[in-house]
Parts: sequence; structure tokens; C-alpha cells
Amino acid sequence: MHLKWLNAPECQLSPHTRCDLTFDLGSDSDYNLRVRAQCGSELSAWSDLRAPFNRRDTVLTAPEMSVAAVGDALQVTFAKLPLTAVVRVTVWKSGDELQAVVYTMPAEQAVLHVAALQEGVVYCVRAQTVLDARIHSGSTGAECVTIAGRPDATWKRPTAVSVTVVVMACFLFSVFWSVVHCRPRTCQSYLHKEPLPHSLDPDWDIQIQVSPEQAELYEPIHVSPAP
Repeated sequence: MHLKWLNAPECQLSPHTRCDLTFDLGSDSDYNLRVRAQCGSELSAWSDLRAPFNRRDTVLTAPEMSVAAVGDALQVTFAKLPLTAVVRVTVWKSGDELQAVVYTMPAEQAVLHVAALQEGVVYCVRAQTVLDARIHSGSTGAECVTIAGRPDATWKRPTAVSVTVVVMACFLFSVFWSVVHCRPRTCQSYLHKEPLPHSLDPDWDIQIQVSPEQAELYEPIHVSPAP
């Protein structure tokens, strides 16, 4: 059987001692690999794998993870992830792991933000790498941080309470001062008594127009307020 070698585009003339072949080894087939060094015009001999490689035999290591609290959110950062992998991130309140929430993000995203968390609560995070839904790494150790809340939240609440108290005190003082120092004439000018509308006058007559034939059947009605 004739074997055909293909160049890995991302790994040609690389000055580094490592190279990512995730896309080049993208199927469940057996692959052989070989590499050689070049210095100027001189080339070394090829160095081959001792046995073919198949990604089904891949052993993924737990991802490198760092966790930080940013305001009311968690920022989870990863490094050195396989390009075609996804990261499964588990977040829970300390002491309540049964209520954990699982987030999934592509490896190329590298950073996960979990926002709107409770201020003053300790949250824990762990993660694992998943490749092709069948291969997954072990989990990282749990990393726990305390959510401090938004930077301006520590002074906004007491400031709002203080302002409210001052405004109410000034208002009550103004009302008290006005009541105590209000002169009779001044108060009358502010508390002017409007005349009672005629429709609400308690002493009024009701007159009903009737024909001459019916006049002898009716008597005038006079309405007076009740004693």
C-alpha cells in the first residue's frame, strides 16, 4: 500500500518546538507523523512516530484555568486549549453544589463571563475539556472566589439613605416653621376661604313650574339644613 505524505500548513518552518495538529488529524483514522529539522540549507533525517496516532486514544489533560471576581460577575480564563474542543464549566454557590449551573463554551472563546451574581456570596468553579463529545479530560480543582459587587455599590446605598433623611428633615422643619411663624393676615392670604358654590348652599328654595290647572295641587317646598 502506497502512503502519501501531506504537509501540515501551520507547522512548516516553525521556530517553535511544538505545533497544533488538531485540524490536520480531524478524523478517527490512524495517522503517522514525521518531522525533521532545517538549519540554513542543511536538513536532518526524518523522525517518525513509533506507532500510528488515532485521536480516539487521546488523553486530554484538565484545562489551565484562572478565576477572578469582577464586580458582580465571574471571569473564568483558560489557556492552551485544543482548537476544536469545548470547555464545560460548572459554577455553584459554596456549600450548594447540587444546584450547580453548567456552561459550555468553544475553546477559541478562551474567557467565560458569568454575570449578575449575588453580592457577598462565595462561588466555586471547575472545568473540563471535551473533544468530539466522547473524549473529555478530568476536571480541574474547584476554585472559589467571593463576589464583592459593583465598585460603586458600597457608597451608593448609604449615600441615598443619607440624602433622603436630610431632605425629609428639611421638609418637616419648613412645615413646622411655617405653622409657628405664620401671621394671621399672612395665613389668611395663603388659606383664602372660597365662597360655597350655590349648588351646595344648605338654604335654598326649589321652584317647579306647573300649569295653572295643577297649581292648586302643589305647595312651595322650602329646604332647610337639618338641626
